[in-house]
Amino acid sequence: MQQNSESNPSNHILDLQTNSTGFNVLVGLTGSVAALKAPLLVTQLLEIPGVDVRVVTTDHATHFYDISEVPVCVYRDKDEWEMWTKRSDPVLHIELRRWADLLVIAPLDANTLGKIASGICDNLLTCVVRAWDCSRPLLFCPAMNTAMWKHPVTSQQVATLKGFGYVEIPCIAKKLVCGDEGKGAMAEVSTIVETIKQHIQNRPE
Repeated sequence: MQQNSESNPSNHILDLQTNSTGFNVLVGLTGSVAALKAPLLVTQLLEIPGVDVRVVTTDHATHFYDISEVPVCVYRDKDEWEMWTKRSDPVLHIELRRWADLLVIAPLDANTLGKIASGICDNLLTCVVRAWDCSRPLLFCPAMNTAMWKHPVTSQQVATLKGFGYVEIPCIAKKLVCGDEGKGAMAEVSTIVETIKQHIQNRPE
């Protein structure tokens, strides 16, 4: 059943704390137009046997897709603050970190790339990343305008993330929504799904 950010916050925590025997994939969405592919990505991930999916979205990402079209629970910044009212309450970004066996950020926009490379954690998604267990896979799919992709700082920041042990699913060259042509588009959904399947198949028993 679809549970978006308008659901009862307490239900979100119960959802994460329920024992799962499958493989838990957490999808991170950031403010790139490629976020419009979120419903397709989640739907295809759910078709993998034994896989459960949850989504963490930045507020800017929601400009590009309809949360009601995502068939799993979607977590937003406001959920973190609404769920915590006293000292003994669970902390959402920690619960998400505990729940997930794999995190894939698709798309990863230039802004969030810079934040993660610098250790900034000022929203729910970047807090999950900062608290991430680096023994578990973290995949990232850059997506930005070609001019932004070509900026010298981009390659430095991508190298920093790879130095953390995170896995890049490289962007591709195509005609972008803005009309420019060149590298910077997010990898195809099929490529992302196949990469996740490989990590599931190769996970330690």
